[in-house]
Amino acid sequence: MDLFTERREAAFGRVQPLPVRMRPRTLDEFVGQEHLVGEGRLLRRLLTADRLSSAIFYGPPGTGKTALAHVIAQHTRAAFEQANAAGIGVKELRQILARARERLTHAGERTVLFLDEIHRFNRAQQDVLLNDVENGLIILIGATTENPFFTINSPLISRSQIFQFELLGIEHIRDLLNRTTGDRERGLGRYRIELTPEAIEHLAVTSDGDARRALLALEVAVLSQLDSAAAGAQGKIVINLAVAEESIQRKAIVYDGSGDEHYDAASALIKSMRGSDPDAAVYWLARMLEAGEDPRFIARRVTICAAEDVGNADPMALVVANAAAQVTMLVGVPECQLPLSQAVIYVATAPKSNASAEAIWSAGKDVREGRTVPVPKHLKDSHYPGAARLKHGEGYKYAHDYEEGFVEQDYLGVDRTYYVPTDRGHEANIRAYLARVRGRVGPDRPSDRTGPPDPETGVEGSP
Repeated sequence: MDLFTERREAAFGRVQPLPVRMRPRTLDEFVGQEHLVGEGRLLRRLLTADRLSSAIFYGPPGTGKTALAHVIAQHTRAAFEQANAAGIGVKELRQILARARERLTHAGERTVLFLDEIHRFNRAQQDVLLNDVENGLIILIGATTENPFFTINSPLISRSQIFQFELLGIEHIRDLLNRTTGDRERGLGRYRIELTPEAIEHLAVTSDGDARRALLALEVAVLSQLDSAAAGAQGKIVINLAVAEESIQRKAIVYDGSGDEHYDAASALIKSMRGSDPDAAVYWLARMLEAGEDPRFIARRVTICAAEDVGNADPMALVVANAAAQVTMLVGVPECQLPLSQAVIYVATAPKSNASAEAIWSAGKDVREGRTVPVPKHLKDSHYPGAARLKHGEGYKYAHDYEEGFVEQDYLGVDRTYYVPTDRGHEANIRAYLARVRGRVGPDRPSDRTGPPDPETGVEGSP
């Protein structure tokens, strides 16, 4: 390294933001993701042995995907190439692959290619990588915040291991903040900083598991007080709760109306209502509304949940959900959050039964698989000329002519039971009625059928 290179790197290092300067250099410095890089875990074993094959790092921002790639760059005996998928095209990608081929041919050296934001590559760009990944010319490490099964070609997925990163815990963020204030070389240790416990706790909690956000807030808190600290007593920089609150901004909600967060939030809302947790349900409702989700989409999901998961255990749930859907279309945002909240909470707290849903799925399955039956003659339409000659309707018993408006009669032609009411909510009354008039309700059986995935969310139709 010549003098000019040293000066250039030193100057660049001074303007780098704190999260970049504090990137870990070794696995021991890496914070979080113990399920991936903890002692004895697969990814750590692969890195330690320098045997990493192509991989996709998938997870929220600020959880260490790029940081771990830089750790790999320090440890691997292969050449390391890095690019941002948003900033290169097929031409630049082919140049990287050509360099990798030259290394392998002349020096027997493999290449690790780290592609940040790999989900920004279109299908054609991803296809360029396929052969060289499969042939082992490059070891691809792609980082993405988007679900790779939605955004990355299936052939590329099949050639890579998927490692899912999780949000950092509060203790991880605390560790990073304390480490940064004591690091004189790369962090803020050259300043006399007093970081109060309340400030640490606020930054750790408010950062929502995003290390980058926490470190940027800390840097803002320090740099914004440099002039006042120099003029103050002994040049001390005090970061208390008030300073911390000013330094960390409201986090933008990561939410793509057609992507992973959209489906996951919709799934969480439905499952929270189904699970009778009104607090969780109303949180996911708020999350979706704040992120700009179409309230009509939410209203449809609530209405379907009322029919599928509450059903006849509380028929009013469907009425409330339908009313909320109509009011939502009438008043729009932001007023629609009130009827939607009412409906979500009503559905969440209503007794649950999917017996009606099971009935239509079971009957539909029989029809689709060819187990059809003809309409019994006594149930056929008899209100046209010639019906009597065919004996259509002959022997039909009019239910209202009998006590309780019920008469034993074959309405199907075969002995099949589709609707098995539960003993929950209003459905208990239905169960008792059927037991009284029919002498039976039908066999109790566990749910063994799943409704088709919803076309809008991909969420399963039943538990």
